[in-house]
This record gives sequence, C-alpha cells and structure tokens, in this order.
Amino acid sequence: MVERAVLPLVLSGYDDAWHRLDARLAGLSDDEYLWEPVGGAWTVRAADEGWLVDWEDPEPDPAPVTTIAWRLWHLGSDCLADYLRASDVPRPVAVTGRAWHGTAAPALADLRAAAAAFRATMAALGENGIWAPMGPDWGPFGEEPWAALVVHATDELAHHGAEIALLRDLYRWRA
Repeated sequence: MVERAVLPLVLSGYDDAWHRLDARLAGLSDDEYLWEPVGGAWTVRAADEGWLVDWEDPEPDPAPVTTIAWRLWHLGSDCLADYLRASDVPRPVAVTGRAWHGTAAPALADLRAAAAAFRATMAALGENGIWAPMGPDWGPFGEEPWAALVVHATDELAHHGAEIALLRDLYRWRA
C-alpha cells in the first residue's frame, strides 16, 4: 500500500467547497442578503447593541428557516472564526457571539477573512500536525485530529453553501 499525504487531500476538498460557495455569492445585494423566504425566518436584526442574529437555546425543533445573512454569520463567525479559538491565530473577524453585519459587503469580507485564516492555519499544521489531537479546549472532541475539523468545516461549507445557493435561486425566481 502506498502512503499518501492526507493534508493536501483534505485541503483540496475544503478549497472546492469554499470556491463553489464564494462563486455563488458574487453580486449578493443587501435586499437578497436579508430576504426572509418564509414568515418567522431567522435572520440578522437591528438591535440597540448593533445587528444581532436570531437565536434560541436550545434550538427549536424543527429548526427555523434561516436567511442568507444568518447563514453567512453561521459560517463566518460561528464556525470558521470560532474554530480558531484554541489556536494562536487572532480572530479573523471583529464580531463575536450573536453580533453580525446588517449589509452584505462587510459580511462577505468577514466570511472571506475567516475562510482564508482557517485554511492557512490548517495548512500551517503540516502533515504531522494535522494528525495531532485538537486538545482539551475542544472538550469531547479533544482527542480528534485536526484533520477531522477540516473535514467538518468542509461539510459546513458544502451544506450551508448549497442552502445559500438555493436561497439565491428562489430569490431570483420569486413572484
């Protein structure tokens, strides 16, 4: 059996999912960013303390439909930026928690910054480091290798990227 490096493979999958999503975000308007396809959709709303995403803990079952704005927060801040919390890398986006952006341009900029920082951090681990356990800051996932986090991040990009693409299609064809 031939041993092959895993890091290039997992990063290639991440890159494919990221580039597919980023291409689908071209031309995103503020109206489309905040468009609520159904009543009761979770989105980003103006509040006294700035723009905040809708959130309940625990999450309702079934989960509500979410807007593109909410999904970009989830990917950029809640996932990719937060995945770097146990690293030495500074948080690539200025917002934290439920805070997010009320317009598309800064949301896209932060998503792109988070995606690039996450990828660079994983690439910097190298082939040996990608197999190291994530550590105690990761709780029940602490014994999992960093490679598992790259696979999970790729799944998040593909899953929510497809949802965003569908929302864009529905927005374009709405009555």
